[in-house]
Amino acid sequence: MSSQEFAWGDGSTSLSVADPPSWTVKRLFQAGCGCDKPTRRRRGLAAAVALTGTGLLGASLSAKPGSREFYALTFTAAGTWLVGGLLAEPLDWSALRGEERSFGRLVAVPVLTGAAAFGAFFGAALVARRIPVLNDALTSALSYAERGSDSLVMATTLANGVAEEVFFRGSVFNALGSSHPVAASTAAYVLTTSATRNPALVLASGVMGTLFAVQRRASGGLLAPILTHVTWSALMLRYLPVVFRKPLDRA
Repeated sequence: MSSQEFAWGDGSTSLSVADPPSWTVKRLFQAGCGCDKPTRRRRGLAAAVALTGTGLLGASLSAKPGSREFYALTFTAAGTWLVGGLLAEPLDWSALRGEERSFGRLVAVPVLTGAAAFGAFFGAALVARRIPVLNDALTSALSYAERGSDSLVMATTLANGVAEEVFFRGSVFNALGSSHPVAASTAAYVLTTSATRNPALVLASGVMGTLFAVQRRASGGLLAPILTHVTWSALMLRYLPVVFRKPLDRA
């Protein structure tokens, strides 16, 4: 740590003042956030948020598509993930960026990864149409996009995508420490999605949850999984419903 000498009066007395360390500034922005709480308390908070968000997610997928109840529950779930995640692990730019510095790795690669994931899922969806269980599950999930307001459905989808990354690849990932955070955070994500009782969504959460967690570990930040998640979600919502639209809906 470097320091500077300041002379007083005739220069006989000096005061050494250390350069303010980076963590000092960070702590100022995070004052009162509970960042220094013991890991046990942070894990307890993450568990409470997970239970609350899981209940809201299950209730939202039980609500009528396009209803006010559906939008209220989905936006509340997003708020729960976001606020809960920030309470446990406040974010700053370094936490978002991680170890990446170049624009390509920070933005372009995650966006292209999301687009590639959509392509893989679109191909898988064409196969899933021939499997009754998965066909029914996907038709049920996509009915929320078909019968609701396009703008509201997109807004709640993207809001939940960002919020889920803040919570699951942020606070949950960090709370688990070195105890296999990729596998453990993905397992928590899958268990939460199980509240929807939709096998297609649970399967997707396992695949994409693993991808998001690997990105989080590789980049050291949240921006990569956030960008991949919202890109993948937006493309799925835009192009997948028509594949599972019932014949009567085409008329």
